[in-house]
Amino acid sequence: MAMTSSMLAWWPDLLAQLVQMLLVLVIAPLVLGITRKVKARALRRIGAPVLQPYRDLWKLMHKEAVLAHNASWLYRVAPYFVFAAIWVAAALVPTYATGLLFSWSADLIAIVALLASARFALALAGMDVGTAFGGIGSSREMLIASLAEPAMLLVVFTVALVAGTTQLSAVAIHMVEEPVGLRVSLALALFAFVVIALAENARIPIDNPATHLELTMVHEAMVLEYSGRHLAMIEAAAALKLVLYFSLLICLFGPFGMATGAQTFKALALGLGVYLAKILVLAVALPVGETTIAKMRVFRYPVFLGGAFAAGALAVFLLFVSKSF
Repeated sequence: MAMTSSMLAWWPDLLAQLVQMLLVLVIAPLVLGITRKVKARALRRIGAPVLQPYRDLWKLMHKEAVLAHNASWLYRVAPYFVFAAIWVAAALVPTYATGLLFSWSADLIAIVALLASARFALALAGMDVGTAFGGIGSSREMLIASLAEPAMLLVVFTVALVAGTTQLSAVAIHMVEEPVGLRVSLALALFAFVVIALAENARIPIDNPATHLELTMVHEAMVLEYSGRHLAMIEAAAALKLVLYFSLLICLFGPFGMATGAQTFKALALGLGVYLAKILVLAVALPVGETTIAKMRVFRYPVFLGGAFAAGALAVFLLFVSKSF
């Protein structure tokens, strides 16, 4: 009898965690479809329907996967590993509520490690077949990673110095309930995070996901040889990664509306509605911002991402100085 009651007590927590895991997976193609539609309208084109990414994934899952003769097991396993790593990372980030069942493992450093593992696997797969495009894309991806990851760690350090922890639920609760106020260090960290997010998601000005120009593409060059269900996994992982960075932005810098106290049905429903509204705003703001800037030359990537590193380093320095007085 006691075991039955304890199992019943776990069901609400397990259900709330399951909702978060499925939520990021379900809305990821929709967010991608909204960004494409808004960008098309901003360029005065009709554009594809908002639900087109769902149809594309469905068609790719039912197509045959064509593999090169010299492709190893790594080339076949990489899409599933990339999708799993990014899905786990996206499911761990608090979206509509804090303190969920697996929130103890939602650590910023762990999220960075999962993203780095997925990037490493995809870069290896891009070089596995031995094509020129795959090698170019993988080398450029590692260049971007070598510049973006140190800047991301500085953003992590900044948030950790403010909240006193790298645990995402605790960070969100601290930002909501404590008098954080307006800080220059957090503004610099936000600027650095936005630059990193653009680079990590292969968006303009770093990359243009809508083109396949051999001189400019980064992400598309690594996955150019994939097809069928393997390509579906990679496309789904790319959409999940965009939602992951949107969720991180909301959790770290705008967690208002999130259910941080008693997780009643009303609080969870309100948190879910506020989260979806924030995602919609970010999905509209991203393509609008992209239409105002141009694609950057590859040789200017270090300057662009170096600005994010400088902003992150200055944010950490300002926090150290302010805490010493």
